Amino acid sequence: MKFQLTKLEKSWMLYDVGNSAFILMVSTLIPIYFNALASAGGVDEDLYLSYWGYAGSAATVLVALIGPVCGALADRKFKKPIFCLCVILGVAACAALGLAPGWLAFLVLFVVARVGYSSSIVFYDSMLPEVTAPERMDKISSMGYAYGYIGSVIPFVVCLVLVLFHQRFGMDQPAAMLLAFLITALWWALCAAPLVRNYRQTAYVEGQSRALTEAFRQLGRTLKDARKEKHIFVYLAAFFFFIDGVYTIIDMATAYGTALGLDTTGLLLALLLTQIVAFPFAILFGRLSARYDTGLLIRICILAYTLITLFAVFLVTQWQFWVLAVAVGMFQGGIQALSRSYLGKIIPANRSGEYYGLMDICGKGASFVGMTMVSLVSQFTAGIRINVFGLELQNENLAVGVLLINFAAGYVLFHKADRLNKQRGQ
Repeated sequence: MKFQLTKLEKSWMLYDVGNSAFILMVSTLIPIYFNALASAGGVDEDLYLSYWGYAGSAATVLVALIGPVCGALADRKFKKPIFCLCVILGVAACAALGLAPGWLAFLVLFVVARVGYSSSIVFYDSMLPEVTAPERMDKISSMGYAYGYIGSVIPFVVCLVLVLFHQRFGMDQPAAMLLAFLITALWWALCAAPLVRNYRQTAYVEGQSRALTEAFRQLGRTLKDARKEKHIFVYLAAFFFFIDGVYTIIDMATAYGTALGLDTTGLLLALLLTQIVAFPFAILFGRLSARYDTGLLIRICILAYTLITLFAVFLVTQWQFWVLAVAVGMFQGGIQALSRSYLGKIIPANRSGEYYGLMDICGKGASFVGMTMVSLVSQFTAGIRINVFGLELQNENLAVGVLLINFAAGYVLFHKADRLNKQRGQ
């Protein structure tokens, strides 16, 4: 029987296509442009990776603080309007990035854009139980990521051509980047429009009086309930650890390669390949979830990322970065999509905003920890070079190695959470 998508499912997936264009810019052109601004502003090369990591950490802390409250408000029938506000904030800040007068102002605007994006994802993820049936969640979640990866390539290729060949178009680099940011922001907004038009909140907590006060009380109850519901609590703890490495690798890939002195154009093309590879593999994981246990697939992804991180520690050449880009593309969509749908299956639908808000705390909190740890190790080992197996490893190589701890902890905790869920008959 042919798998037919509903209009609402298509609208929901299309938002992934829109916001993924911004995230692709974050992992490719934005760090390189920041490097140029920082160099022009007199920032020491050894501190570039650290400052970029600290900016990402600041954004994740802000989202981690406001995400659960927004989630609680969303479950009181405010999901759609707050989602719209977050999208507007992110789109506006993205468009303004090209107008930043210096590296510090650029980082501030980047943090605002990242907060808008990340906050919108809290509401977007929490819509999943409402836009599709439980038995379709794994596949719809995977398809959302898959089409997000391949769809984001369309505006990115246009932006990449503008930036790499800006002189042929009679522009300098800042003008080309300004146009690239405007194209990305417009793409994001247009892809969000169908979801805004078609989505209607169907699952919510009754009662609208003093919504903000009640939202805080409701959040407190959810935190207590999550601790009592051990299967949810342990899963969120596991997610905190393993998604740490995933998000850190995504957010700092270009910054890492640039810090190692790799060719900029090669880095951009390699990460473009990541998106292309991620498209079929995200769909593949969605199909595999219909035949194999979701918990097993998530464990496979965690193990794969452990090996990817170990490989990254010894990365010193351009071809190794290409291998890394392909490997990340193979498992990136699977671990993100299945983690999202896994939670949707074990929580009550009318409180999805709260629980996805808590999931966002874990994801953003982990990303904060990961990027901060990498930044600190990179900063305090600046200038250090060691020889391992004939390879000269820089301080950035050492910094990436700390992520191995998180994947190990995530695997152990997820194994326990999955066992608890099976015992409950989930």
